[in-house]
Amino acid sequence: MISALRGVIGKVMTPLARGLLRLGISPDAVTVVGTTGTVVAALVMLPTNRLFAGSLVIGAFALSDALDGTMARLSGRSGPWGAFLDSTLDRVADGAIFTALAAYFLVQQDGTISTVGASLAAACLVTGFTVSYARARAEGLGMTANVGIAERSERLVISLVITGFVGLGLPVIVLVVTLGVIALASLVTVGQRMATVHRQIAQAKVADAASGEDADDEQISRP
Repeated sequence: MISALRGVIGKVMTPLARGLLRLGISPDAVTVVGTTGTVVAALVMLPTNRLFAGSLVIGAFALSDALDGTMARLSGRSGPWGAFLDSTLDRVADGAIFTALAAYFLVQQDGTISTVGASLAAACLVTGFTVSYARARAEGLGMTANVGIAERSERLVISLVITGFVGLGLPVIVLVVTLGVIALASLVTVGQRMATVHRQIAQAKVADAASGEDADDEQISRP
């Protein structure tokens, strides 16, 4: 569902992207500003219990992820550097958000809720990074691993929406359960990506073995 919205968001962002390009603003600048805003908003607002406002501000800055991509496409600046910068700063933003949620539980909550909530936020951070690393490592080895039930956009949207509703009065236990589900779904996604890479390696070995046998047969058949 979230993936289906990307095209709509891209169309909405196009006029703004054109305007920023006319002002001489680069896609890289938008990426850096968006990440900086996300990090500051998360670390300042969430631990101080401004959950609803914090979620709105973080969500607004997170839209820069779609904006910079649209700007790069329109300006013809899409390339390895932009992809590298975007992916690297995405990890920084993710780290800030889930670290801020862990801090919220430690500072604003007590007892079991505090301990479990902070632990699950940390688990989301670790498993989320592992999901991203699995894909990057697979691509570095010449394979693909863009599968899974919990990609970055899904993890962030769900966590921010629930965080915002908790700020409006939803019981905090709902956020705790949500973080647990996100951590579990991320772990499943890591397993899915590992299985996908393992299958590709196995298929490559079979193909190599078959080509080797064909080469041997060809040599034997020569007079």
